[in-house]
Amino acid sequence: MKTVEEIKVAIEAAVPGAVVAVAPNPSPCGQHSLRLDAAHAVAVAAFLRDDAELRLDFLSNVTGVDWPDKEIAEKVKVTRTVTKTVDGVEQTAEETVEETRKRIEPGCLEVVYHLYSMEKKLGPVVIRLRTVNRTDQAELPSLTPVWRSAEFQEREVFDLYGVVFAGHPDLRRLLMWDAFKDFPMRRDYKDPDDYEYEPTAHDEVLVRAQAHKDREQGTATPASKDCSPGTPAANSEQGLTTA
Repeated sequence: MKTVEEIKVAIEAAVPGAVVAVAPNPSPCGQHSLRLDAAHAVAVAAFLRDDAELRLDFLSNVTGVDWPDKEIAEKVKVTRTVTKTVDGVEQTAEETVEETRKRIEPGCLEVVYHLYSMEKKLGPVVIRLRTVNRTDQAELPSLTPVWRSAEFQEREVFDLYGVVFAGHPDLRRLLMWDAFKDFPMRRDYKDPDDYEYEPTAHDEVLVRAQAHKDREQGTATPASKDCSPGTPAANSEQGLTTA
């Protein structure tokens, strides 16, 4: 089987304008992958499927990765004009100092596809696509037109990470309900505190749900109590007495 470097060269020769980068994997498995630009992703996918040497005709898995915004501290050398007193005389001079500057590197969402060739018994070949950011530019092309098995898996990534797949034949939530407004697999996701809708809601879940209602109604939250079976609080609610 070709190495990822050889596949990269083959893609660039077959798909003019395609931007392909090798994403190294430093782990012992050394399973390196190819990061594709979104604009040529569908054309590259079709090439990988149809190329006579590769025949990557089976997409086994699609998953998402959330890369949040990252604060990066960099040390830079800057030249400043300073005033110094020498022998009682003020003089200006330039000096170079090192200072630390911080910047925010915007995060993104990444989608990872694992490809195999059933015909040639080869694989996996791993390809990756990245969105521009995690907010208003979280769109990528759907690869469902190339590999039909991407349909439900891209829906799952859309549902849990918020990646919008342009060209998907049926892009809607798969695990969460339609009115759900967040993306549970993002790293900054916070659990809601109104879990009362859960069929097995109990104990601290009910306490959080009540606190949520109280905040919405502007009322004070009563002190929480342990209502586990067998405790005095639970017995009193059930009209039981303890010895």
